Amino acid sequence: MRSKIVVGNWKLNGSLAGNEALLKALLRDIPRENPAACAVCVPSPYLAQVRALLEGSGIAWGAQDLSRFDQGAYTGEVSGRMLVELGCRYVIVGHSERRTIFGETDALAAQKYVAARNAGLTPIFCVGETLQERERGEMQSVLARQVDALLHAYGAVGLERGIVAYEPVWAIGTGRTATAAQADEAHAFIRGRIAAKDEAVARQLPILYGGSVKAANAAELFAMPNVDGGLVGGASLVAQEFVAIWRAALVR
Repeated sequence: MRSKIVVGNWKLNGSLAGNEALLKALLRDIPRENPAACAVCVPSPYLAQVRALLEGSGIAWGAQDLSRFDQGAYTGEVSGRMLVELGCRYVIVGHSERRTIFGETDALAAQKYVAARNAGLTPIFCVGETLQERERGEMQSVLARQVDALLHAYGAVGLERGIVAYEPVWAIGTGRTATAAQADEAHAFIRGRIAAKDEAVARQLPILYGGSVKAANAAELFAMPNVDGGLVGGASLVAQEFVAIWRAALVR
């Protein structure tokens, strides 16, 4: 059975004082040893602070993006090697906001996945369709295109130590959430697409749901057979909400 994982994505939020208060509140309720993994992906300037507060705890940490380059004349970029030096275990790759706002392509997202794996990080590879694409009946074709870009770049074996996150763009920050059945349908399609290349890899691959995950809907989502946890946005900034979501992942 795949273990559950809940990852908080702080996005462009945080302050030194606010981060400390939030993390100390999480540490009071999330023990060092637990059956459901927990992590926060924070803005890069706060990684050193987060490491100091979370090292040795039951909460891992990671970044929200990385460069496809390891080093060189790439002003403003942050490499996987640098993230590893700051203790990161995870990094989000290809988030819909990177794709839609900053124009990242499927190919670039796949290159970043490869860079993360090569650095020893666990990449969380995001896929998902827009509202217009869903309404046109293109959900499966969009997911196939995004997943295939990764399979082409790294092969199915490259997903052995990775994570995929399905985030329907129409449900991110909108208050709308895919139903548990809709989420499981999309996750099953993703898993089947990968299984066509390597069934063993697909069977053990964690696939997270990301799209307005809240304490109120987490248990129903996480109970679905193909949903292995959540990539949590706004609710990860509220300690009580995030802890409740993580607790929902403890239920088998």
